[in-house]
Amino acid sequence: MIGRMESVDISDETRSRLLQAAFTEIYRHGFQAAGLAAILQNAGLTKGALYHYFPSKHALGLAVIDEVIKERLAARLFRPLEESEDPFGTLLALLERRAQDGDDDTLQWGCPLNNLVQEMSPVDPDFREHLAVLLARWQDALRTALAKAQTQRRIRAEVDCEAASLFVLAAWEGCWGIAKNRQSGPVFRQCLRELCDYVRGLA
Repeated sequence: MIGRMESVDISDETRSRLLQAAFTEIYRHGFQAAGLAAILQNAGLTKGALYHYFPSKHALGLAVIDEVIKERLAARLFRPLEESEDPFGTLLALLERRAQDGDDDTLQWGCPLNNLVQEMSPVDPDFREHLAVLLARWQDALRTALAKAQTQRRIRAEVDCEAASLFVLAAWEGCWGIAKNRQSGPVFRQCLRELCDYVRGLA
């Protein structure tokens, strides 16, 4: 229960600062352990600003999925696949590029999406639904890319694009999970190289 809401001039920039601070806190500590006080301190804002946009921590967490994590994936994966004239080559390039920069700090913390899937899907139906939408979007981008590659005769006609896209998604996220557990860049690169070999084998 909060006291009287402060009168503040809220801008889109303020909302973005809240979302980015919440993303960082959730990424580092998980949603359930994330503290609103830490989020507000990192954003340089007050409770009045927070509750102007988000009625609860729960609502803030869902917005992080729908806006921050979704946009990160869209910029790095979805749009490159969807806009490519050579989606098969683009998919391989995305996997190979990610394998090469597997020593960055994100290996310590894992994949933001996968972290929330593991933490929140079993315990919160709203989180599970929002995460499922994002996973479905990812699989759809992969499936569409593979289907286009099939029409271009880049991959074999008998390849089941639905099944292959689900496997690639599961394996990609699995690479993050095992590398986070091992805290190992070499493990991450090895896993992604194996996934690259699987995708090449569709040709």
